[in-house]
Amino acid sequence: MADTRESEETRVAILEDGRLSEIFIERMWDHQKAGEIYKARVESVLPGINAAFVSIGDGRNAFLYLNDAKGMDVAPNQEIVVQVTKTARKNKGARVTPRLSLPGRYLVLIPHGDEAGVSRRISTEEERKRLRHFARELRGDDFGVIIRTAAEGVDGEALAQDVQSLLSLWREIEYNASRQAAPCLLYKDMGLLGRVLRDEVHGDIDEILVDGEDEFAHVRDFVSMLYGEDRPDVSLYRGVVPIFEYYGIEREIEQALERKVWLRSGAYLVIEHTEALTVIDVNTGKYIGDRDMRHTVLDTNLEAADEIARQLRLRAIGGIVVIDFIDMEFEEDRRSLLERLEEVFQSDRSRARVFSMTQLGLVEITRKRGRLDLKSILTRGCPFCGDNGWVLREDTVAMSMKRFLRKIGHANRVEAVLLQAGSAVAQYVNDTYLAFWEEELGHKILIAGVPEFAWSRYRVEAQGTCEAIERRVKQMEEREGAVVVHRVPSS
Repeated sequence: MADTRESEETRVAILEDGRLSEIFIERMWDHQKAGEIYKARVESVLPGINAAFVSIGDGRNAFLYLNDAKGMDVAPNQEIVVQVTKTARKNKGARVTPRLSLPGRYLVLIPHGDEAGVSRRISTEEERKRLRHFARELRGDDFGVIIRTAAEGVDGEALAQDVQSLLSLWREIEYNASRQAAPCLLYKDMGLLGRVLRDEVHGDIDEILVDGEDEFAHVRDFVSMLYGEDRPDVSLYRGVVPIFEYYGIEREIEQALERKVWLRSGAYLVIEHTEALTVIDVNTGKYIGDRDMRHTVLDTNLEAADEIARQLRLRAIGGIVVIDFIDMEFEEDRRSLLERLEEVFQSDRSRARVFSMTQLGLVEITRKRGRLDLKSILTRGCPFCGDNGWVLREDTVAMSMKRFLRKIGHANRVEAVLLQAGSAVAQYVNDTYLAFWEEELGHKILIAGVPEFAWSRYRVEAQGTCEAIERRVKQMEEREGAVVVHRVPSS
């Protein structure tokens, strides 16, 4: 399900059994860099940490492990073609590597490689043998291939077409690298919606729902190209209520930022983030079971294991995860829990590894960090308490505000709208978005900063003609002390 109406932001949600399982968010000024290829300039080499810093042209140097550049002499001012493997986050720049890869629908092309591999997720030995045969046939003298999980059951002709398409792309990248000076961008992935369609849409997807007509046509053509006859339905959502609100996704996103997660039985999880790891505590809560204490604890832990796997995917949590399950007395029960954890992470695209239970009853999990976690995308440190807490990012509040303005614009055709918001957010919205919103939504927008408003609170104070809104603005300034940071231009 894709929310593409807002030009500043694209959101893609994956639902399983009617519940949100993954959410992807990309903003136009803070797009994902993973997969992008740059012609970079080496700024410095630090043998003491076996690394180099390279400029890719975005103002923050990227980090290159020298082990990734074996066989290459990396020196300051050298120009080198690199690919982003980890996006910049918090105080760290992006991580890059000179080992390039270009993902297609069924395989990954490795320029200058000699690989002929098959995804580990293809577990049937007979199928692995078949695909390994194709991989050896398809690799060239100056490139390798790795067959992806999506290729399971696919014939050799489709794989060969994927290789030719990727080779054509690589030749274009090579040509641009030979003509342009560093630092510069050589290749940008197809964007959030395209990446999700390529990597996430498999045979078990029933329907793709898109809310914008332009994107609908693009998605329909893209899906047809990728999947031929065996493809999911692509539908256009025409409702007035925003698509994520209509399907209850907005509320699920809000819940994904909360510490406490209630389970259906009445038990609950507490999820805490630290700089080094994520800690999850399991509690029986309101659940009292229906047999005895042993089965109450086991049932709670098994239900928690299912929800923890979902929460890690939904929140895009990676790295080290430590889970404090409820203590279990019997070894058989502990073994059942570990087996359930192994089972629920089988379908996780981000490789997860479950370790045995410690003497203190803790279970440790490592999960590959493929992208920014949801909390880092949507929130920031609280400006009022020295970053000890968190608040929604200004742009997160702004996008919520715009969707609200669009919805009331459908219901009431007015000349002007007067909003009230917290002072800092009001100023940010005015400086960053308001002029664009007025043009896009077709009416004048005024926003008043109210100091006593909570950080993320906003509301429509008035709507009507420009003259009526101006009168209300003067009243607010004279009687209420509000600061209006944007005014209707004089005619």
